Amino acid sequence: MNGSFLFPGRLGLAGARIPHVDRHGLLWLSRGKLYVEDGTLRFLAAGSDDIAPGDYAIPYQTVSMILAGPGTSITHDVLRLLARHGTLLAAVGEGGVKMYTAPPMGQGRSDVARAHARLWADEESRIQVARRMYAYRFGEVLPHRDISVLRGMEGGRLRQMYRLIAERYGVEWKGRRYDRDHPAAADIPNQAINHAATFVEAAADIAVAAVGALPPLGFIHEESSNAFTLDIADLWRTDITLPLAFSVAAKVMKDPSVSLERAVRYEAARWFKRYKLIPAMIDRIKELLMIDDGDRHPQRG
Repeated sequence: MNGSFLFPGRLGLAGARIPHVDRHGLLWLSRGKLYVEDGTLRFLAAGSDDIAPGDYAIPYQTVSMILAGPGTSITHDVLRLLARHGTLLAAVGEGGVKMYTAPPMGQGRSDVARAHARLWADEESRIQVARRMYAYRFGEVLPHRDISVLRGMEGGRLRQMYRLIAERYGVEWKGRRYDRDHPAAADIPNQAINHAATFVEAAADIAVAAVGALPPLGFIHEESSNAFTLDIADLWRTDITLPLAFSVAAKVMKDPSVSLERAVRYEAARWFKRYKLIPAMIDRIKELLMIDDGDRHPQRG
């Protein structure tokens, strides 16, 4: 969908725009009420930096997924209407830094899920996708075909990237340390990385759900119920996660009164919008799964 999409003739709002409607069919809403009136999906916006106050009609038949941000209330009729037409709905944090729920699951078609399953089930294609992921991350095609060798090389390169990015932001780096049972015991840079990684994973959750891929079927990660989500999030570790974490850590170390989690969360929302992270993730998922969906969205009505 085009970001300049207009809704002419609806309550005199011919010039009104709903922003963040991108070509993937994602509609971002916040601070308002989503409801149904006479079979029409409407959004009564209280007003925010993105949406002017007003009552908007939403063309849900042409939207793949509605992302309801902070301050959004939703009526029961909305869930019923969207479920009937196969439109996804997710409650998300500001800018996509959290993903709380996504009913109903599925978009009425299984082509992406089947393509994902075929690639994952075949050992040769599975390692090929993993190698492409590493090529995206490190800018070169690694010659090795054994996943354990690739993971070992990943660890060495990541250790170097931690050090280089920490130096870029003037942060003293003593190494990656994470105690899952006591996350607050880590130093500020490690805590910042934990928070940033959580938020980037939420963005990947949204992208995977929007595409209709299979979260448990990871190509690098295994066993986790969201292994593929972790695969996708890791593609942005050096471009988003680490720079985001170290940039905020540097500020908090200079001013300890700043809440680290809140600062990372707010900055993440800004970065996600600035770099169009979720649409970029959607594009990358389609590339990895070799999906050409120019005509795959079903007609809804």
